[in-house]
Amino acid sequence: MLKFDHVSKRYADAGDALLDVSFHLKAGEMAFLTGHSGAGKSTLLKLVAMMELSTRGNVFFDGQNLNKITEKQIPFIRRKLGLIFQDNKLLPDRTVFDNVALPLIVSGYGYQEISRRVRASLDKVGLLGKEKKYPLALSGGEQQRVGIARAVINKPRLILADEPTGNLDPELSNEVMHLLEQFQKVGVTVLIASHDVALLSQMEHRILTLDHGQLKAG
Repeated sequence: MLKFDHVSKRYADAGDALLDVSFHLKAGEMAFLTGHSGAGKSTLLKLVAMMELSTRGNVFFDGQNLNKITEKQIPFIRRKLGLIFQDNKLLPDRTVFDNVALPLIVSGYGYQEISRRVRASLDKVGLLGKEKKYPLALSGGEQQRVGIARAVINKPRLILADEPTGNLDPELSNEVMHLLEQFQKVGVTVLIASHDVALLSQMEHRILTLDHGQLKAG
């Protein structure tokens, strides 16, 4: 499903962010990506999301070499990804419904299909009935669940989460992690970047550890 083959990423002004990283995630696998601040976690996720290209080596996702795709192919491949961010990136002037629906609106789906999928996604994260609320009327944990509902609305093959519990207390962090685990249990591959080693140690999943751009464990 996801394979890094001797991948390095060098920035002209900051040197190597990743150095000779290799690993393979199978379809339906859940794994954590950890390491100190600046270890390369966000850079690694950006390579998968095609926000950056590797300097050396190749990144393979769902059978395709991301280093060799055309610019026109990028939107189609991104539809197979669900992206979750620490700060949610919700639009405060749009309702929960509109925030979750955004990927489908961009893809050109009709209202009936959008309505059906939005309600199904909100139901999965326990927020059905809050479609008309605005993000600022929700708790931090609820806002993160809206972000998760938006990430899974397109039925992605792979979920990428960048510090999804960074702004949450321990109880809510556990809830979010176990919610993501539910998607993994139905066959979605999940890769979560997190610095919360204590939380990750409670979860029985593979841990990939980066240290100054190098993969030290996993």
